[in-house]
Amino acid sequence: MQATESNEHPRMGAGRGRLEGKVALVTGAEAGIGRASARLFGREGAKVVCVDIQESASVRTDELIRREGGEAIFVEADATSRPDCDRMVATAVDQFGDLDILYNNVGNGVSGRLGDLTDDQWHWVFNVTLNGVYNGTRAALPHFQRRGRGTIVNTASTHGLLATQRSPAYCTFKAAVVMLTRQLALDYGPEIRVNCVCPGPTATPRYLRGLAAAEDPERQRAMREERVAALKRLAGAEEIAYGVLFLASDEASYVTGHALVVDGGQTIDVSREGQDGRRPGAGARRGSRSGP
Repeated sequence: MQATESNEHPRMGAGRGRLEGKVALVTGAEAGIGRASARLFGREGAKVVCVDIQESASVRTDELIRREGGEAIFVEADATSRPDCDRMVATAVDQFGDLDILYNNVGNGVSGRLGDLTDDQWHWVFNVTLNGVYNGTRAALPHFQRRGRGTIVNTASTHGLLATQRSPAYCTFKAAVVMLTRQLALDYGPEIRVNCVCPGPTATPRYLRGLAAAEDPERQRAMREERVAALKRLAGAEEIAYGVLFLASDEASYVTGHALVVDGGQTIDVSREGQDGRRPGAGARRGSRSGP
């Protein structure tokens, strides 16, 4: 399917101007939740800085936003690099004159029990998943402080709230994203609001590649949908993006330090978690991308 086809994000509606006049920066913007969020921000009137470690294999996200009538640019940058993060923020301010919203979306994981992971694997997940938030936030804070306002949204995960088998690094560092979000909200309020979204199982390209690589993909998908206690299906990336949009918008003006769970009911019944001992998509790609 081409990225321009309407079925890429079928639950995404027309914008209502909720981010009109805002400048938003999205990391991990070329796939999954980041791509859906950047596209939704554009529909809602924001000028969008789409950041990723590499361009999309299909239509680049900024081009897709412009085709839909929005304003957007692409910045190739690695969220694990402080200089790259400084550059992406500087580019946003240079190109659009301001920065209102930072969405730290990058993250990734590897599968295996703690004793099976190498030091490199552990430090890599730390660098992408937690340092990606740290670097992006450190880069944007001086600008937000100078102007006396700003909004930060981070991608955490339901696996930052509950454990799952064979994902010690991912669960640990996503939990750290939740706590860092709360700490930042305390330290930088009332001028800067900081929240995070905790997605449940989401049908991102990376997640679906992990399912496809399973011995019995259909059975794996059925098991994972059954684990979503209430809605019994995977989320679309755009469904998570609407949660991100709420946190980023002025509609959430009295919300800060919050971990917004968007999981179809996954965390209602934790006994379902980790039944097959694997999280599909974990470790599928070493890059600054996001996934639940």
